[in-house]
Amino acid sequence: MKIGLIDSGIGGLSVLHEAYHRLPGQEYLFFADVEHVPYGEKTPLQITGYMIENAQFLIDKGAEALVVACNTATSVAIKELRSRFSIPILGMEPAVKPAVEETEKKRIMVIATPVTIREDKLKSLLHRVDEEHRVDLLPMPRLVEFAEKEVFDGPEVEAYIRDQFRTFNKADYCALVLGCTHFNYFKPAFRDYFGAGTLLIDGNHGTVRHLADVLGLNINQQHTEVFFESYHNMLCQTKTEYYFSKKLINDEKTLEHLKRLHNRLEQVRNV
Repeated sequence: MKIGLIDSGIGGLSVLHEAYHRLPGQEYLFFADVEHVPYGEKTPLQITGYMIENAQFLIDKGAEALVVACNTATSVAIKELRSRFSIPILGMEPAVKPAVEETEKKRIMVIATPVTIREDKLKSLLHRVDEEHRVDLLPMPRLVEFAEKEVFDGPEVEAYIRDQFRTFNKADYCALVLGCTHFNYFKPAFRDYFGAGTLLIDGNHGTVRHLADVLGLNINQQHTEVFFESYHNMLCQTKTEYYFSKKLINDEKTLEHLKRLHNRLEQVRNV
């Protein structure tokens, strides 16, 4: 089956990477809308327009299902996409529900883009699952910019994280929910800041599991702790076409860029 994944940039690769582990053997189309990244600072009308165009592009390329691998785009465009297209279309949402269910008493921090935080979809989710009002919300838009530049560690990232969290007591938090697919690249920095006792939770595994259920696919249930032996070996298990704003990626420089990103995601997957 040919599965399309769409994001504003490279964040959605973290969902694709999880799919490589859990649904190997499928065909994938990955679309990064690099001409319009970051979505977190665009208007809902702009984002919806981009997503309709991007979804149509992947469907024309043969996608039989789509994953909106972007919390921001999901929050504003998923209903419109489902009304326009007949194939299965799945979205992302911050993993607040598992964070609430898997922890007790202490507070939970959800970090996301400004659009995700202010849209009704997240507010509705919190109303349903955060009965004890333990969840705090914090926009961290510059992490998207850092990720797109492949700046995942170092003084600038560390200073930004410290500055964003400066008004919160980190000892009060038992879980950090990564409400943007770009944020997975920064797991080591979050771990260094919060320590080993704070859960880092993202929605990638749940999204891929839901995708398998919707499409009737057998998910790989093995505990996949072992790194792929190589990037080449990983791609041999799948067939993937990468598009950066409708341009098929086949040049060596950009493929090396993708290789570095997948290697990073493999390294931080179980941090």
